[in-house]
Order: sequence, then structure tokens, then C-alpha cells
Amino acid sequence: MWFKDYSLEEINKIFAKNMTGYLDIHATEINKDFLVAAMPVTSKVKQPIELLHGGASVVLAESVGSIASNLIIDPELFVGVGMEINANHLRSVHSGTVYATCTPLHIGQKTHVWDIKIKNEEGILICISRLTVAIVRKNKE
Repeated sequence: MWFKDYSLEEINKIFAKNMTGYLDIHATEINKDFLVAAMPVTSKVKQPIELLHGGASVVLAESVGSIASNLIIDPELFVGVGMEINANHLRSVHSGTVYATCTPLHIGQKTHVWDIKIKNEEGILICISRLTVAIVRKNKE
């Protein structure tokens, strides 16, 4: 499914930048049909009441899905950008690490739709998300 045979090191260079870098989000596994990213539950991603912030879960979901889309397309010609995301927060998390597994529901020429399941360290589902990514042709200048 991937545009080329990416290593975790290559993928984590992408995650190390910007918001994902600040939140310590990183890839932990890439397989032929899924990508997994982890996020430590630290004060950076908690609500004032010391629970994992739902918005941080959405950042994790959108990040892993957007990066997955960009790993499928030719980076010289296209870019994938988040178009719509939803999330259902099912359980709270106070500490540890959460893991987002991103699998494709639809891979089209102009859109990708991803299913993202976020689980805690015990493998318990805490959030489920669906992300639609628009595939946009880059301008040739």
C-alpha cells in the first residue's frame, strides 16, 4: 500500500516536527496495511482534571492518518491534508501511553478515509476516530 518501503526512522523524522514533536508522538510500527503511533500521557496532553484531553486524542488520530496518507502518495506530485475528522471518546486515561492504529477504509485518487483506534497500554479501546484526507496535486512552478 505504501509508496515506498519506509522505515520507522524515516516516519519518525516526520513525527518529530511541529505539534507531533511537541507532544512526543512517534511511530511504533508500520505494516503492509496499517500504521501505529504512540503518545505518552503527560501534562502536555491532559485536561486540568488530569485526564487525557480529547483534543489530544484527535491530534494523535489526525496526525497518524494524515501521515499515512502522505506515505501512500507520490510526494513529488501530491500532498494529503485533513478534510474531516470525528472521534468518540469511550474511556478516560490518566497516565501511561496511548497507541493509535490507523487502517484504511477507502483509498481513492482524491480522498482517503482512515479508521483510527486508540487504545491504552492494556489494549483497551479509549477512542475511535474516522479521518478523511483530501489528496491535492502540488502546483508545479
